Amino acid sequence: MKNNHTLIIGGGIVGATLALKLVQAGMPVTLVDARPQRGEADWQQVLGQRDARVYALSLASIGLLKDVDAWQKISASGRKADYSQMQVWQLNGMGELLFGDSEDNSDDSNQNTEPKMLGSMVEPAVIEHALWQRLSASDVSQYLTVIDGHKVIDMDWLGSVQGYRVTLDNDTVINANLLVGADGRGSFVRKQAGIELDVLDYKQTAICCAIQTDKPHQATARQAMLPTGTLALLPLADITDEDKANPQHWQSIVWTLPRNQALALLEESPRYIADKLAAASNYELGAIQKIESIASFPLAAQQAKSYVADNLVLIGDAAHGVHPLAGQGLNLGMLDVKALSEQLTHDYARSGNKLWGTNQTLRSYERLRRPHNSLMMHSFSALNWLFVGSLAQMRPIQQLRNEGMYRVSKIKPLMRLFAKQASGV
Repeated sequence: MKNNHTLIIGGGIVGATLALKLVQAGMPVTLVDARPQRGEADWQQVLGQRDARVYALSLASIGLLKDVDAWQKISASGRKADYSQMQVWQLNGMGELLFGDSEDNSDDSNQNTEPKMLGSMVEPAVIEHALWQRLSASDVSQYLTVIDGHKVIDMDWLGSVQGYRVTLDNDTVINANLLVGADGRGSFVRKQAGIELDVLDYKQTAICCAIQTDKPHQATARQAMLPTGTLALLPLADITDEDKANPQHWQSIVWTLPRNQALALLEESPRYIADKLAAASNYELGAIQKIESIASFPLAAQQAKSYVADNLVLIGDAAHGVHPLAGQGLNLGMLDVKALSEQLTHDYARSGNKLWGTNQTLRSYERLRRPHNSLMMHSFSALNWLFVGSLAQMRPIQQLRNEGMYRVSKIKPLMRLFAKQASGV
């Protein structure tokens, strides 16, 4: 039987980052991940393939990864695509929103002309590899126990003093004062704790793929607001010698469509999908030369009715999930990590290393994060409603939308505020 202050269930990006933050403060942590740990040879095999999926890491998320010494490894790998501009536009309408240095510097010739990074696009496996390198490093092993390849099959609450007793599928039993659910949208921890969900099914499916375009992306993240859903074109890192000789031509695509329409399109050939995709973007980056790794996933938003219970807390997708139209899902989870780690370490130090994960501390975390995440979830839902479907195509709605985008684009302080909110800092 293992005894620890904190047991984190889920070794994805959010769970691993929280473990490293707590270990930095000298806190004993056990991290359980159902996936078997990969050896370095296995990691290199995975990283040898281009992943169509990327996370749009905000400056706040990058800062957190720097804190745990993972971003340095990501940067050294070369597998990131920084972006200095965000472009949002709608087809068949007026108004374009352009965030970044081009609008910031347009009226100030004395400003530094070096592009200012707004964030970075990084493939999931690249982030996970960097984090797992840190989890296995000698400087964290004193406080961290990692159990991989095993699932939680039972969890019993023994009272507020003792916390939880958790049983794994290999009969390992772990006692923990604080149990953290970082185990994704279908969270076992959340279900076993009896925490209910609010769910909104968008009846949409996102098609994701990697494409090589005629024109370079020029370090710009693009998003077209279409009547059928959003179409995001996100910069991808150049990973081969051929890519590097002709850089900035690979993009990650997230194309949102009504579910039936998406499923029908997925039955077509890759070339047909590429041609339809280029036309949908109004050939913003020219024709599509190559298309790879076509996949899809249904879209729904969800929010746990509570983020906390006695001796238990939810973070990341276990607590909330949002529409991908703004690429903020992981960033919201990383802000959870920042808030929770600060609350826990502050109270632990203030109490002379005696208090850990009290109800008061956990409720403070929930008050910080749940309203913010709720606002983001409903804002993204409202944006989706404003552009998608038959009601959104009615002329009064179109006129309101066009006028709104046009006026917002002319208010530079408001544009800077939106860019700051997206950066998370």
